[in-house]
Amino acid sequence: ATSNTTPSSKLSQLTESLKLEHQFLRVPFEHYKKTIRANHRTAEKEVSAVISSVADVADSNEISKDDAVLSLTSLVSRLQGLKRKLEEGSRTENLQVQNCRARLDHLESVDAENLSEWNNVRFKRILVDYMLRMSYYDTARKLAESSKIEELVDLEVFQEAKKVVDALKNQEVGPALAWCAENKSRLKKSKSKFEFQLRLQEFIELVRAENYMRAILYARRYLAPWGATHLKELQLVMTTLAFRSNTECTKYK
Repeated sequence: ATSNTTPSSKLSQLTESLKLEHQFLRVPFEHYKKTIRANHRTAEKEVSAVISSVADVADSNEISKDDAVLSLTSLVSRLQGLKRKLEEGSRTENLQVQNCRARLDHLESVDAENLSEWNNVRFKRILVDYMLRMSYYDTARKLAESSKIEELVDLEVFQEAKKVVDALKNQEVGPALAWCAENKSRLKKSKSKFEFQLRLQEFIELVRAENYMRAILYARRYLAPWGATHLKELQLVMTTLAFRSNTECTKYK
C-alpha cells in the first residue's frame, strides 16, 4: 500500500505544481510577441517612407540628376539602417525564443522521480522573483547566475522596470510614459490609470514651476482626452492654476 501511495502523492504534487506555472511561460512569450510587433511596425514604417520618397522622386519633373542621385543615396542609407535594426531585432527574437524553449524544456523535464530536485530549482526561481520585486536586483542576479537559472527568471524584465522606477524617483516621467505608449492596449484593457496619473503629475510640476501657459497647453493636449472618465480628478487638479505656492489652502500647497 505504501509503494502505491507514494508515487500517487508525488503525482498529485506534480500536478499542483504545474498548475501554478502559467506566469512562468506567459512573461517570456508576451515579450516575444511584443518584440515581433515592434519589429514589424519598424519595418512597415521605414519601407512605407522609402516607397513614398521614391515615388516623389519619380513623379518630379523638375528634379535634377544630381538631386535624384542624392535622394536615392539617402534612401539607400535609410534602408541600410533598417537592415541593421531588423538584424538586431532578429537577434532579440532568437534570444527570446531560446528563453521560451528553455522554460518549456524545464517544465517537460519534471516527473515524479525528480520532483524534489525540480522543486528546489523552483524554490530558487521564486526566491529570485521575490528579490527582484523587492528591488534586490544584484542579489537576485547573483543567485540566478550561481544557480544557472538565468533563462528561468525574468531579470531583464525587472531591469527595464527598474529604469522606469529610478527615473520616477528622480521626478522624470519620460521613461514611464514611453513604457505606457509601448503597452497602451494592455493598459487600456486593464483600465489602468497609470498614464493618467503620470500626466497629472507632469501638469502639477508645470504649475509648481509657475509655467501656467505651458501647463494649460499641456492639459489641453494630454489631459482633456481623459475628461470622459476622470472628470472629477481633472477638475480638482485644474484648480491648482488658481492657487500660488504661498497659498494657505492645505490641499493645494
